[in-house]
Amino acid sequence: MQTQTLATIGYMAPEYGVQGRVSTRGDVYSYGIMLIETFTGKKPTDEIFIGELSLSRWVNDLLPISVMEVIDTNLLSGEERYFAAKEQSLLSILNLATECTIESPGKRINAREIVTGLLKIRDTLVKSVGMVRVQG
Repeated sequence: MQTQTLATIGYMAPEYGVQGRVSTRGDVYSYGIMLIETFTGKKPTDEIFIGELSLSRWVNDLLPISVMEVIDTNLLSGEERYFAAKEQSLLSILNLATECTIESPGKRINAREIVTGLLKIRDTLVKSVGMVRVQG
């Protein structure tokens, strides 16, 4: 029996397009792209992403230089009280997202590691700004 895999260009893992292989690691890739899109304000189908330059490669290339070059400027302004803590949280989220979008499925983090990472980022931010942690 043969099945057809439906996916959106830019969000599907490389192995979907090349080998037609469907797995939870492919879902992790798509989740990473969604995280990057959410925090950069850019879509993987934007005109600047042509040829070898993809959304995840763009983030990988610029993130070590400056998180401010990558994030959506609407998320963070220089006048905010907790600017440094929020900037660090955004950097951590984007680093986590890049771990989701590694080309090789076997080298990507798994869903449990994503949840653990996001909870750690949240707890670090809450501690940094002196807020009471909300359960749930």
